[in-house]
Amino acid sequence: MKTMEIRVPDIGDFKEVEVIELMVKEGDEIRKDQSLLLVESDKASMEIPSPQAGKVRKMLVKLGDKVSEGSALLLLDAEEAAKEIVPEDRSRQSDNRSRENTAPSAAENPTFVECDTLVLGAGPGGYTAAFRAADLGQKVVLVERYPVLGGVCLNVGCIPSKALLHAAKVISDVQEMAHHGIRYGKPEIDPVQLNRWKQGVVDKLTGGLSALARARKITVLHGIGQFAGTHEMDVTGKNGQWRVQFKNAIIAAGSSAAKLPGFPYGHAALVDSTGALQLDSIPEKMLVIGGGIIGLEMACVYDALGAKVTVAEFSDGLIPSADRDVVLPLLDRIKKRYEAVLVRTRVTKLEEDGKRLIATFDGNNAPSEPLAFDLVLVAVGRRPNGASIGADRVGVFVDEHGFIPVNRRQQTNVPHIYAIGDICGEPMLAHKASYEGKVAAEVIAGLKTEYDAMTVPSVAYTDPEIAWMGLTEEQAVKQGIPYEKSVFPWSASGRALTMGRPDGLTKLLWDKKTGRLLGAAIAGTGAGELLSETTLALEMGCALEDIALTVHPHPSLSETVMFAAEIGLGTIADLYIPGKK
Repeated sequence: MKTMEIRVPDIGDFKEVEVIELMVKEGDEIRKDQSLLLVESDKASMEIPSPQAGKVRKMLVKLGDKVSEGSALLLLDAEEAAKEIVPEDRSRQSDNRSRENTAPSAAENPTFVECDTLVLGAGPGGYTAAFRAADLGQKVVLVERYPVLGGVCLNVGCIPSKALLHAAKVISDVQEMAHHGIRYGKPEIDPVQLNRWKQGVVDKLTGGLSALARARKITVLHGIGQFAGTHEMDVTGKNGQWRVQFKNAIIAAGSSAAKLPGFPYGHAALVDSTGALQLDSIPEKMLVIGGGIIGLEMACVYDALGAKVTVAEFSDGLIPSADRDVVLPLLDRIKKRYEAVLVRTRVTKLEEDGKRLIATFDGNNAPSEPLAFDLVLVAVGRRPNGASIGADRVGVFVDEHGFIPVNRRQQTNVPHIYAIGDICGEPMLAHKASYEGKVAAEVIAGLKTEYDAMTVPSVAYTDPEIAWMGLTEEQAVKQGIPYEKSVFPWSASGRALTMGRPDGLTKLLWDKKTGRLLGAAIAGTGAGELLSETTLALEMGCALEDIALTVHPHPSLSETVMFAAEIGLGTIADLYIPGKK
């Protein structure tokens, strides 16, 4: 036996990283490459392995200590001293899997990391997959391009936008109470303080994710991931480079905002959804190009904050994937509030004019002259990131749009590489990605599971909200599916009236023969929350009678779902419908 001092190996540019977990203790017998401790910087957490087998004689660090490359960690009684961990030696010793279809690595002298499951992308789908895999006993590495976990959704998407939408709703609610005898002065908008509050919400959630990752002993690497082989990925970060060798990989790399060609990108007045969320100032005039969910949510925010908003949508109507009657309450409201809502209209040109942009329009409802705007938001959808991660170089099929097709077990054409979320197909929604992430993690762990959700609900958090799930009327007609429908107007809802918001509706579609629910759509305040009852009803195979006979609280907006079912059955007492018994 020879006593040797185990030191921190090359960990890239990391300095003074904190020891957050000791994974061995004095007297432990350890094997070569066994993890000794877990360290964390503000950019990543990683396990430090032992270069030699032996018995721990003495620990030289404790929790909370700061260590760097070369710092002494422990004294080890070993039969033979190891000179050092040399990344090149590990590479030569790797099995044939890591040499299959290898691509040139951008990393020089990377730190090697091994795991059972690598997850690329730490958005809702990625972190769910990583957490579930860890809970099922997998050794997990989670790679994230942002400095914090959460991906687009938590950092520059779902969460910050909903914070601003809440602020917008408070402003509009206060304004509308003036009609009922309660008046306030004009609100004073402090964009800096509003941004600080919004960011605080984001920080709380992303910080919570980091704590959950640490609790599960997940190694988190912050950087850009590129496949280097069928079982290897290179990760290049601001403070380090790693080569991760994995048995299975889950691609959760998401999507990016689509751009329209020919626009002056780089001009301060031209932004995507991420730029719009920065809320540097409140523009006098704003143009939103795209009448989908993202564009309309941001239009609601800026309208409430005082901007004069114009929306231009190329198709026949707003939120094209929802039924027209469900979108109508939103359209009626924003037509009264916005400068203009232009459907069947496209923006053909954007020209710089100092700090402003001049927009030229074309289409049935296009303005006859170009118009000037202080802020232009391009919100014309998102594009999957499948072509930007090197997956095709290792044999993973990526289609011409950047999507990666998968089977019901979330496997790509390379069986040990999985894909979830935006990158494997529509709808591009966080809750779909989370569901798929659990499926992939459980399949890897050997559980008998597959994607079997009957529907993925969609919500536009506009004012009023628009929410739908299952079959839409338009889909039923196109697919030739027989259906019946019933619609309950919120003008007959006691709760909606007491809230001053009777501008909603609840619609149910059901099978003509069996009465089973096929789909639902709701427009109105809190529609996204109300929709969950109908989603569960669809998953459970409920018929209208099951919903109608479920006692709902009164007065409540949830009653509108029951009332819509009663209309279909002809048993409603709160409306008079001739011919129904």
